[in-house]
Amino acid sequence: MSDVTELIRFTDDVAAALSEGRPVVALESTIISHGLPRPENLRVATEVEDIVRACGAVPATIAMLDGIVHVGLTSDLLAQVANRDDVVKVSVRDIATVAARRGNGATTVAATSQIASRVGIDVFATGGLGGVHREARESWDESADLTTMGMTPMTIVCAGVKSILDVGATLERLETLNVGVLGYGTNAFPGFYLSDSGHLVDWSVSTPQEVAAIMMARRAFGIQSALVVAYPLDEAEQLDPDLHDQVLREGLRLASARNVIGKDVTPFLLDHFHRATHGASLLVNERIIVRNAELAARIAVARSAQAA
Repeated sequence: MSDVTELIRFTDDVAAALSEGRPVVALESTIISHGLPRPENLRVATEVEDIVRACGAVPATIAMLDGIVHVGLTSDLLAQVANRDDVVKVSVRDIATVAARRGNGATTVAATSQIASRVGIDVFATGGLGGVHREARESWDESADLTTMGMTPMTIVCAGVKSILDVGATLERLETLNVGVLGYGTNAFPGFYLSDSGHLVDWSVSTPQEVAAIMMARRAFGIQSALVVAYPLDEAEQLDPDLHDQVLREGLRLASARNVIGKDVTPFLLDHFHRATHGASLLVNERIIVRNAELAARIAVARSAQAA
């Protein structure tokens, strides 16, 4: 158990791609186990992997099963993550404990970034980032995603920060942690369900090649923090902003009334959105991860080509 190589396994296609310097895209598994309902979770996970392959990269969905970190999942293992009831959320602080106890875990943004970086993957696609929670002045509640991004050189394609969080405060923390933020095709920082969170970003890019060039420059300068590529939904695809604001206000009121605090707030609010929007937020969530995976694959391909 002392040798980490005994605790990490790769699918053959991921292992071959890494050894040959071909493009690989890391994918988190919490979306599969906790973010989407069954059976849509397995369908979307399979669709995301297929899109990455169609763009010329190799998908590496990361999860823990029986204490082993799997970098890349076979179809059977992907189905286990989607359908087992004993899969827990695993952040960086949990990886070693779950490994030692031979448990089953789905990796968060933080854990996926840490594991992917360790094995040589530098592009990661997810839905929305964690961040500073609303009322954090009282609760001190912020996601471990932030501190991990502050010390992990990973390019993360996302739809911004989950709109149920304090987006402005999260952007301030990203600045403090030296996390680079790029708007892809926009100067407006996206708000997950919403195309525009109401906050601006300093830098905008419009091609995967631009992102790849920035990645190479960051590596040359030895920058060890993450690079966020914020990719908004088209306005026609976002959740209706008025509906979003109404559902969020009601969800926050219910969370307070039921004393939902800490790490339970985000899943509570996301579930409330799903039910209160009659599934509309779920469809938006699916579109987000599919689009982000496609862009991440294009960036990984461009990065591989520039490094050749």
